[in-house]
Amino acid sequence: MLLWWSVSQNSRINKMRHISVESLSRVEGHGGITVKIDGKKVKDVKVQIYEGPRLIEELVVGMSPEDVLNIVPRICGLCSLSHRYAALRALEKALSIEVPLRTRLTRYLMLVGEIIQSHSLHLFFLSLPDFLGLSSAMDMVDNYGEEVKSGFALKGFGYWVMQTISARMIHGENPILGGFGAHPAQKALIEIKERAQKLISDAEKAVELFASFDYPSWVEHDTTFMALNPPDGKYSFLGDSVLISAPASQTQAARHKHGPPQTRRAGGQAGRGEERPVEEYNQIIEERVVPYSFAKRSRHSGNPFTVGATARMNLLGRRLTGQPAEYFKKLYSKRWMKNPLFNNLAQAIEVLHCLETIPGLVDEITELEEPEIVQPSKSHGTGVGAVEAPRGTLYHRYSIADGTITECDIATPTAQNLDDIERYLKIATENLLSKGTEDNLEPKLEMVVRAFDPCISCSAHLVTVRRDQKSD
Repeated sequence: MLLWWSVSQNSRINKMRHISVESLSRVEGHGGITVKIDGKKVKDVKVQIYEGPRLIEELVVGMSPEDVLNIVPRICGLCSLSHRYAALRALEKALSIEVPLRTRLTRYLMLVGEIIQSHSLHLFFLSLPDFLGLSSAMDMVDNYGEEVKSGFALKGFGYWVMQTISARMIHGENPILGGFGAHPAQKALIEIKERAQKLISDAEKAVELFASFDYPSWVEHDTTFMALNPPDGKYSFLGDSVLISAPASQTQAARHKHGPPQTRRAGGQAGRGEERPVEEYNQIIEERVVPYSFAKRSRHSGNPFTVGATARMNLLGRRLTGQPAEYFKKLYSKRWMKNPLFNNLAQAIEVLHCLETIPGLVDEITELEEPEIVQPSKSHGTGVGAVEAPRGTLYHRYSIADGTITECDIATPTAQNLDDIERYLKIATENLLSKGTEDNLEPKLEMVVRAFDPCISCSAHLVTVRRDQKSD
């Protein structure tokens, strides 16, 4: 942080400060943050992504759909199966491939495994130290050893599910167009079910742990939420239409002390908004580039919005069943629609939801015969596929002509969240300054960024402040 003093003609002293992050070590690639402060006002916030674009969307043009499936997951080592699944859904739509029920259920089990491992990594090893006032997960070992063990157990289980179904923990290539190279064996599926049941108590303890923390109000502000609408009316991570919450001004009157009323379309908490087919995603989210970052930004109707676990809970929360539903009823409040820190608690409930979903899912899968791979019925077409990746809605769109890709577009959750991350950083900084909290801002701003879980990996610090004093 650069701190300097400037004296105007009437000798009034103005304080100008910059919180400057040259390198973000907890994002996948190179990035930084700059917060410019003038007195008690935040003049500017930038979340900068320095790493050059990977150009995947251009790289796959001219390739076959089969080759595309092996390339696009390399966008991300953390959510490779989400990318593969979204690509499969898009390519199979374009080629009129209708996969059988067992294939659909097994792919969903694969996605559930990825959500468990990703959420567990974020909750126990990236966010939990923030709430405990510690600098890293290593500092938790002495006093929070059981939590560390639970984190490893849940994360390891998620990876094992991914490996069992996709043939590798990362960048598994077993899911292919029309089906699987090989379906997982019955014995392996039953073991997934049994291990999931044993871990439910760990997930319940995680929900209780994150529910016990104080979630500060200095980062609260209304926003818009988006999530896929599962067609079966359940709480799940697939859909062919997008739910968009109504602006807060339209739903404020409908709220009461127990939270907003249930809405017909969303089946959740945020006010009645609109529902659009995924094919219109590039009209729903207005992508743009900014001069200080290689990452695209997205807005809806000119405003930032949020995707991810909090968005799913706000829009779909009342669809939960079992113990997750009980926790949701007990813990949910309208603050979830204002405070991104609740994304941590939402993720914890989702881990429990995934574990409770697995036994019934495995039972359905094992009752069905292993199907043959479905071949394409045509060699041209356009398709959009979407899944709820751990961090939010992920879109893939492909156009195919004569069996080769002619166009590719991918919209990732982090790119959709970046504008809201900047807005919440601004809100948090201004609120903290207004309360006289001018020192030690960095850990609090770190919590705000980490709450969005923006494709990050373990590191010690997100924000570094350097102070110098200068006078004119």
